[in-house]
Amino acid sequence: MPLLVGVVPFGLVTGVTMVAAGLSPLAAMAMSILVYAGATMLAAAQLLADSAPVLVLLLVAVVLNLRLVLYSASIRQHFAGLTAGERALAAYLLGDNTYAQSIVHFSQDSTHGLGDARAKLWYFFGISMPMWTVWQASVGAGIVLGARIPTGWQLEFAAPLVFIAATVPLLRDRAMAIAAASAAATAVLAHGLPFKLSLPLAAAAGILAGALAGRRPGPAAA
Repeated sequence: MPLLVGVVPFGLVTGVTMVAAGLSPLAAMAMSILVYAGATMLAAAQLLADSAPVLVLLLVAVVLNLRLVLYSASIRQHFAGLTAGERALAAYLLGDNTYAQSIVHFSQDSTHGLGDARAKLWYFFGISMPMWTVWQASVGAGIVLGARIPTGWQLEFAAPLVFIAATVPLLRDRAMAIAAASAAATAVLAHGLPFKLSLPLAAAAGILAGALAGRRPGPAAA
């Protein structure tokens, strides 16, 4: 329930931002259902508002969602033996919150009685389906609200604000801070490049800097 409460404002802002970026309400809702990735939808809305090429949009979407590949590799062993359709539905519903909640319980099978793959799947659905429903309802409400807001208000600024708010709590160690600083500096320095290439370059710089910083040993404990 606390996670669902946090989904509502994010969905509202996403819906408003997509409409403010020029998407029709129908296209915005279709993107929400088909893509189902808040960060990607916000990035796409901003890129569309800036008339960025589709290739750049797709590249940014892939970079932003690379973490889902890692989630899938981690959770795959718990769904072994299920049908392709069941695993495909689970893949569609996979997200940050659903993965985090599910993987903790899956690692404690004996405690929670989740020893077989189908029981784990239903547990996963019990988390992911309410999350999906609340997200779509929130985005829909944001789309309706955004369609009623004058275009002169230029609410596109909401997208970077949401990204900043989501990023700051993650800066808990040196590697994360270096990754964020490197990505920010690259985005500013490469801002003048055509086709919004500053975004994928900033993502690559952040990943590389964070990986290198994470490999370096920190100061010895006292």
